Amino acid sequence: MIKVVDLYKSFGNKPVLRGVNLHIEKGESMVVIGGSGCGKSVLMKHVIGLLKADSGEVLIEGEDITHMSEKQLSRLRKNFGMLFQLAALFDSMYVWENVGFSLIEHTDLSEKEIRELVAQKLEMVGLSGVEDLKPAELSGGMKKRVGLARAIAMEPRILLYDEPTTGLDPIMADAINDLIIDMQRKLQVTSLAITHDMVSAYKIADRIAMLYEGKIIEVGTPDEIKNTANPIVKQFITGSAVGPITAKG
Repeated sequence: MIKVVDLYKSFGNKPVLRGVNLHIEKGESMVVIGGSGCGKSVLMKHVIGLLKADSGEVLIEGEDITHMSEKQLSRLRKNFGMLFQLAALFDSMYVWENVGFSLIEHTDLSEKEIRELVAQKLEMVGLSGVEDLKPAELSGGMKKRVGLARAIAMEPRILLYDEPTTGLDPIMADAINDLIIDMQRKLQVTSLAITHDMVSAYKIADRIAMLYEGKIIEVGTPDEIKNTANPIVKQFITGSAVGPITAKG
């Protein structure tokens, strides 16, 4: 479904991605872990075509998007849904307008039809009766759910999650993890999440990949990652202050 091949990206004189290779199967939930500033968000932006690679390929269902025009990318992005790190809701819009934003922009549906679809998506994420509230009236967990409802509004084939549990308490974070698993099962989508929350990574992932110094250094199931022999991966997943990452940092 998604194939990243030898991807390089620098900003000025600072290399961020230094030959990333990653394959994500159709229907799989892949989680990319790594420290703050390691390039996880940069990788995700390449997958959705928001950044242009210096070299390498990003293939979505066999199509290399690295040389696509903006018009072609716009068509492709309709297959994606994205839950942003802090939900990224529009403060001036009501919940129904936030969730239905893509439907308003890209379809000829009436307001009544859009509101009906929005209500369905909100029900899927465990929210009802909030359509006419503003984001300021929602809790952090509710904002995440509204963001997820917006991500699935166009019934995408690929869902992207940017630090889905950031800013949430452990109980709400676990509820969001359960919701991500539920969406995966109900919608049969391919998912890519980036996080440094190992509790979340272990729970939602079919496979986990670690990004370090611009490269994917290990890929495995949650159990394989938990039992890794790689000292860099082991230090990161255990949160130890002592190890090769500290020595290089």
